[in-house]
Amino acid sequence: MTTVRAVRGAIQVEHDEPEALLADTAALVAEVLSRNRVRGSDEIISILFTMTPDLRAGFPAAAVRRLGLADVPVMCATELAVPDALPRVVRLLAHIHTDLAQSEVAHVYLRGAVALRPDLAARAADDERKRAHGHRDVA
Repeated sequence: MTTVRAVRGAIQVEHDEPEALLADTAALVAEVLSRNRVRGSDEIISILFTMTPDLRAGFPAAAVRRLGLADVPVMCATELAVPDALPRVVRLLAHIHTDLAQSEVAHVYLRGAVALRPDLAARAADDERKRAHGHRDVA
């Protein structure tokens, strides 16, 4: 049965430059969609992006357009300026239509953003190992 699920993700961007921001955000979105078996824009309800205040080179939403998802509603916002927070981070919250159970949803943390949720990053790595060894009961 198809239901609505929320998927989280984050990536630490290499540099606050337009091309780096777009490429890294596109990589995050593509990985979130792939790991959650999203096959097209009809399965995406919306994506909310936030960026740490030190990122000002562009809008993460432009990366969604770059991936050909022009009809997906997207919004961008700035994260709270918390002292000592991980710098140069783009986060996303995507709402999707899926057959995945809540426990099967793959939240994606890339590069330095793994430090934000090491528990979820470890689970994702374990799931990848299981898939590589032919287990079919993995999201």
